Amino acid sequence: MSPIRKAFAGAHIYDGQKMDENHALVLLEDGTVDLVPQPTLPRDCSVENLNGGIISPGFVDLQVNGGGGVMFNDDQSTQALTTIAEAHASLGTTAFLPTLITDTPERTKAAISAVEQAIAENVENIAGIHLEGPHLSVARKGAHDPQLIRPMTDEDLSVVLRAAERLPNVMMTVAPETTTNTQIRTMSDAGIIVSLGHTDADFETCMAAFDAGARCVTHLFNAMSQLGNREPGLVGAALTRDDVFAGLIADSIHVHPATICIALSALAQKDRVFLVTDAMATAGSDIDGFLLNGRKVCRKEKRLTLEDGTLAGADLDMARALSVMTDDVGENMLQTIARATTTPAGLLRDGPSGTLRKTPIDKLIHIPADFSAPTYLGLKAA
Repeated sequence: MSPIRKAFAGAHIYDGQKMDENHALVLLEDGTVDLVPQPTLPRDCSVENLNGGIISPGFVDLQVNGGGGVMFNDDQSTQALTTIAEAHASLGTTAFLPTLITDTPERTKAAISAVEQAIAENVENIAGIHLEGPHLSVARKGAHDPQLIRPMTDEDLSVVLRAAERLPNVMMTVAPETTTNTQIRTMSDAGIIVSLGHTDADFETCMAAFDAGARCVTHLFNAMSQLGNREPGLVGAALTRDDVFAGLIADSIHVHPATICIALSALAQKDRVFLVTDAMATAGSDIDGFLLNGRKVCRKEKRLTLEDGTLAGADLDMARALSVMTDDVGENMLQTIARATTTPAGLLRDGPSGTLRKTPIDKLIHIPADFSAPTYLGLKAA
């Protein structure tokens, strides 16, 4: 092993598979990291005691609409993406998918080009793009502009297929009402992460879409057909499948903690739920509102709503989502931290591994015990 440059002790360590409390994380002279038993640290080693909390790879967020006062829908530029990336980096996120919600074909193309350019210019932490719409159901539109929702055409399909050739990862949220199973299969075969959301489709229709290649659900329980006694809907389909992943907004507003607990208990593969922030322009900012497709969104008491009260994204960061999952839902930290790191990372074809030893020191974070803003070990090691 290379000589130790600095050690970090006194915190639990999530290595991508298990939680360790008896080791220290060491930064070696060759720039790599490793774990060593705390009692075996050399006497002359520089050690920082972190006083609790968790050392982990940075968060992976597959649904980020904005941050730092900027909405991606309003500004499809490298500068806007840089601002959004910096805002989420300050909150501990080291890989994310900028998300464009339902908009015009022109803005969709502009968003894809902006992400491609930002990656080319080495804007940090951008792992691809998430196109949430416009091929959704008006019946479950949520805060999406109904005037912009429409069926997927051959040209729309060509645009997203070309995006998959140009970008490391493309995620596409669609509704079966406006997207055919043939289109879903074509996108899936091209490596696109196809996710069902903003849909009122019935159980059988959703199961057929999963059979066609959809493998995710966008913000489970929100803007979708619900689990009923005679019609299980998309919620029931998602909970039934053992090959489908589901994003979850764990802010105690979008989904009640008891509902989350019931859903996790029902799942055969409990590790297939991952956390998303669905963050808007407010992330990493103190603004009290912003515009979405020309409509005012108000920020109040950790809730974002249109003027008619419709939820419009979330005023949430990943550390608070961890707090909700552990404190309100009652889940153990090992499972919860995986939902913010290794589970979403595993969906990406080209991106972070979510495992500690494969993560550079500047992408490792320390999450305080009170779930306040994480800090980067790379900064502490300087």
